[in-house]
Amino acid sequence: MPDTQQHDIDRAFLLQVVQPALVGLIDGSVSTLAPLFAAAFASGNPHVAFLVGTAAAIGAGISMAFAEALSDTGEHTGRGHPFVRGSIVGCATFFGGIFHTLPFLLSSLSAALYFAYIIVAIELLAIGYIRFRYFKLGFWWSVAQVIFGGALVLAAGILIGAA
Repeated sequence: MPDTQQHDIDRAFLLQVVQPALVGLIDGSVSTLAPLFAAAFASGNPHVAFLVGTAAAIGAGISMAFAEALSDTGEHTGRGHPFVRGSIVGCATFFGGIFHTLPFLLSSLSAALYFAYIIVAIELLAIGYIRFRYFKLGFWWSVAQVIFGGALVLAAGILIGAA
């Protein structure tokens, strides 16, 4: 296969799969932090936090799926079919939000918070790695950027929940 065809395939894969998945993972991992941790700190109840986190993950996934699907037909940009892109973004957003919600199935709030912090750190490292791997960005710079955004949202959730 000539280099230009391989380049086109790689570019199409980046535009149609990796970029939508990354957008979803970032949004799901970051946007659900504030409601999840606000609920945990305000209620002191892991079950309430789990319900809020699950609702946030599902709502964010649906919202992001529609936003992506309706933002571009893909005909002029080469970004692929809007339904496929929307599905990728929506699923990735849901998964990005639900993983750090799952620890709140534990009956102990402190244990749930501990595990959720670890999972959030792993999610943010994974996002940094994807940016490094597919977009040739510096790994630690990518991780720092994602952690900065995540820390702002997490802090907002904790401050609101503690108020």
